[in-house]
Amino acid sequence: MLALVVRRDAGMVTSEYAVGVIAAVAFAAVLYKVVTSGQVTEELQGIVGRALNGQT
Repeated sequence: MLALVVRRDAGMVTSEYAVGVIAAVAFAAVLYKVVTSGQVTEELQGIVGRALNGQT
């Protein structure tokens, strides 16, 4: 008689976890670079300025 063992994954293994963390850090770095770029910063300051002045 054959006994079947069913393995259910409860989460990521260490290598998957490491790749996930590296991907998240890389995404955060790219997002930081985009948000702190000159053009985006100017646009965000303009949006906030218009909001504070009540302009549309």
